[in-house]
Amino acid sequence: MMPAEQSPEQTPPPIAASPEPVTPAPPPPREYRWYHKATAVLFITLCLDIGLILLIGPWTDYWENFAAYVSLHAAAWRPYVDNLYARGGISGLGVVNLYISLGEVFGLRRFSRH
Repeated sequence: MMPAEQSPEQTPPPIAASPEPVTPAPPPPREYRWYHKATAVLFITLCLDIGLILLIGPWTDYWENFAAYVSLHAAAWRPYVDNLYARGGISGLGVVNLYISLGEVFGLRRFSRH
């Protein structure tokens, strides 16, 4: 069988060159207010304080007083409070808080004007 001739209505349209992709306009820069900056500084201060307390606290005499207090009220927890690995873990959390505060200090550049 011979294929029937196609009518002009059935011929596919020619392939046109695809247009270049349209890139959307960048959003306008965010405008920061004074309370954004103050909140960032307060967050940095909070993380720095908590980090220093957790880093240094388990190795001071205050920790011994805390261990004595815990042994009076919950004697079963005393071995965990006196454990050097637990103290090291708490100091590790302090290091994490210090790392967060340092990262936020470098993040303050987002408030600078370009």
